[in-house]
Amino acid sequence: MQGYRTNIEINPRFRDTDAMGHINNAVYLSYLEMARLEYLDKVFGITRFQDIPLILARVEIDYRSPGLLHEKFDLGVRVSSLGGANFTMEYLMDERKSCRCVVEAKTVQVYYDYAEGKVRRLPPDWVRKIKEYDGIS
Repeated sequence: MQGYRTNIEINPRFRDTDAMGHINNAVYLSYLEMARLEYLDKVFGITRFQDIPLILARVEIDYRSPGLLHEKFDLGVRVSSLGGANFTMEYLMDERKSCRCVVEAKTVQVYYDYAEGKVRRLPPDWVRKIKEYDGIS
């Protein structure tokens, strides 16, 4: 996917669908989470849930076309902006054969110190790695 260095393949399961045979709207949140975890692994080497110093603060999903059980999808994720203690990720999910856009989404993650129970500024090494990886200036 052009403009997205981190991509995952989505192969829906029967349980992902609703009574109309579409991927259920709530399931897309899990797909976004899978892509976000892949990004954290690629950029920061984080593979264990307990090592993720983030809180998901906001989710915005635009459903562009129905995803169906028999289809395969590509889901790309990238960081689009950095704040003092947060960053925004953008997602694009396309049906593989037709390249039809199924979902566009954004999430906001807040850097959080679980031991202290406080929001913290993004560490300089996080900012540097994100900027280098996604080409943010």
